[in-house]
Amino acid sequence: MCYKSSMFVDSHCHLEMEAFDRDRKEVIERSLQEGLSYILTVGTEEAYFEKVIEIIDAYPGIYGAIGIHPHNSNDYGESIEKTIRAHLKHQKIVGYGEIGLDFFKNYSPKESQIRAFQAQIDVAKREGLPLIVHSRSAKEETIDILNDAFDGTIEGVGVIHCYSYDVDAAKRFLDMGFYLSMPGTITYKNTEPLIEVMRYLPADRILAETDAPFLTPNPYRGKRNEPRLVKYTIEKIASVRNQSVEETASMLRDNFIRLFLNGTRGGRNCDTNSHSKIERGDKEEATEAYISVRRGDDDEGNKVI
Repeated sequence: MCYKSSMFVDSHCHLEMEAFDRDRKEVIERSLQEGLSYILTVGTEEAYFEKVIEIIDAYPGIYGAIGIHPHNSNDYGESIEKTIRAHLKHQKIVGYGEIGLDFFKNYSPKESQIRAFQAQIDVAKREGLPLIVHSRSAKEETIDILNDAFDGTIEGVGVIHCYSYDVDAAKRFLDMGFYLSMPGTITYKNTEPLIEVMRYLPADRILAETDAPFLTPNPYRGKRNEPRLVKYTIEKIASVRNQSVEETASMLRDNFIRLFLNGTRGGRNCDTNSHSKIERGDKEEATEAYISVRRGDDDEGNKVI
């Protein structure tokens, strides 16, 4: 189905990864042609930080986040923290992450994951950046750590990326001020718990993501994911919430802007002038303007990070 231009947002992907080295420019241009106005690309280890900067410098509608993923938490220390702090000065680095806990794969020891998570929360808070939290098979531990850091008096402290828990956990994350982001898994069979969460969530706390190149939504499951496919997740969210796709996309776009582009940095990250052609739906000029791992598996064998 065709939709009006510039209505979709992919709030979490990994364009810097090797999976896109062969055709990164084409992937981005396809996303523009299919109606994406904003993309957030997330660097999960030091090896990706410079590529994130290169991408966000080249494309006005693409923003970045950096942090040390729990899989790589053994790497976190003073040297990497210094590197991260230097990159956080970039105007288009608008989030800190993804960071958190992954006790499913346990590529790093639990103690190392907890230590790196807590240390990076402190950095993000000092820098005034929203967290991008990865949590897998670590619900209670994640909630306990975040509860120690956030008292719920501030809304928009971050997002629980690739949400996979239940409604009870969703309530607790919301109470702390977090948004929840839904990946392509909601388009799979037997996902009633995620559908229940989506029905429960308040409209102003939802994001949609691809986690590309992982977690490809139906009907493209089994192929490499890319940002343009976020529309299938958004279509599913719209269906579950009994809304039009256009209404849902607008809601998600507003939420993304509120969390990442109009935050505690005084909105300095949101350069609306650079998007004027996109907002008008001028696809050809917009496209011209845009020209310049470690992985785990979910229970069904899909790559996820």
